[in-house]
Amino acid sequence: MKNLLLLFSFLLLLAASVSAQSKDGRIAAEIRRVMDAQVAAWNAGDIDAFMRGYWNSPELVFVSGDTVTKGWQPTIERYKKRYDSRAKMGTLTFSDLEIEVLSKDAAKVLGSWSLAREADNPKGKFTLIFRRFKDGWKIVHDHTS
Repeated sequence: MKNLLLLFSFLLLLAASVSAQSKDGRIAAEIRRVMDAQVAAWNAGDIDAFMRGYWNSPELVFVSGDTVTKGWQPTIERYKKRYDSRAKMGTLTFSDLEIEVLSKDAAKVLGSWSLAREADNPKGKFTLIFRRFKDGWKIVHDHTS
């Protein structure tokens, strides 16, 4: 009886672990779809569509270099000013993505970005904090270098 109880406990723990991994995998895939849509929008020259991946809120935080931009509107204005032509936008690629699910409604993404442009090929690293809202996963904090 004791062995049967131990076996049952082990199987229960195994099932819970597999269920959590499956859920985390689904969340990671949902976040990856948001990021893939951002890359597609960027590479089509559509900053407005790219920004759909961000939380449209005055509480959005975007950090780049020594600049902290707060709010969705100032962030999109910054993007449009800095990348005011297709040549400046180049072709965006995200790589080395590590998606860590923090809870059912929050995740952290560590990764690399690069732009392929005629004049240069800037690249860097980023950390993103995503939150799940009624309309899907959104970036609420972006620290890009």
